[in-house]
Amino acid sequence: MADDETKTPDENDEGQGAQDEAPQDAGPDAGETSSALPAEDPSPSPPASEAEEADAESQAEGEESSADEAAPAAEEPEPAAQPAAEERKAEEPKKDVIPGADLEPIAVEPDAPELSAEERARLEAEEEEKARREAELDAAEESDAASRAPAKMDSGARFLATGKRKSSIARVTLVPGDGKFEINKRSLEEFFPRPLHQTMVRQPLSVSGYEGNVDVRVRVHGGGVSGQAGAVRHGIARALTEIDAELRGDLKRRGFLTRDARVKERRKAGLKKARKRPQFSKR
Repeated sequence: MADDETKTPDENDEGQGAQDEAPQDAGPDAGETSSALPAEDPSPSPPASEAEEADAESQAEGEESSADEAAPAAEEPEPAAQPAAEERKAEEPKKDVIPGADLEPIAVEPDAPELSAEERARLEAEEEEKARREAELDAAEESDAASRAPAKMDSGARFLATGKRKSSIARVTLVPGDGKFEINKRSLEEFFPRPLHQTMVRQPLSVSGYEGNVDVRVRVHGGGVSGQAGAVRHGIARALTEIDAELRGDLKRRGFLTRDARVKERRKAGLKKARKRPQFSKR
């Protein structure tokens, strides 16, 4: 008892501190909590302003170094190197180069399917007919009206003529008037709506100078529209020769008095068309 009482106050304080620390270390969860906590970096991180200053200094140093490298390169004379390269190319032996090897290939479109002989013939005939009609129209436009005045006609005079083309027949009557057309009791524009056929019908009148001086009355039948227009032109040209015989040479030179006798050939027995034969089969 005397020993306990004789302990100094410092020793009593150390004993209490050891007792206080023992329970904290003895607990089972104490190690887990201490290990779960993240380890702190003892070195303090520099402030953001110092990092930015360091980056700026490094960039400035890099730009200075790149400028120093570019300066010697710029100082080197480039033109001196080009003549040397040209001399080396000249000294090298020329290689055989295929003409057009450097050209880019051109994409060729596939050819159109070959046409049969019948189709080719039909297309050629259409082109010839179109060219002939265009030539006639050009000649009609270029040709001037007759220089002399039209012949005088009595008020009750009538001049009749018949025109033919293919299987079309036109009966034409010319009477003094102001240039009216009546075809099968219809006007010219109504009966022939295409300008090509209208021009074809008016050609003899415009060439002879009688356009606007006579009225035309026509009865036409048979054939198609183109054949009927040719028949009407043929009949008008013939009727004009009845009015003035001196017009015959001018009209004949332009082919208005010529009977175009081209017609479709008839089909023969045993053939598919006029001359097309059925395919032969040996077996």
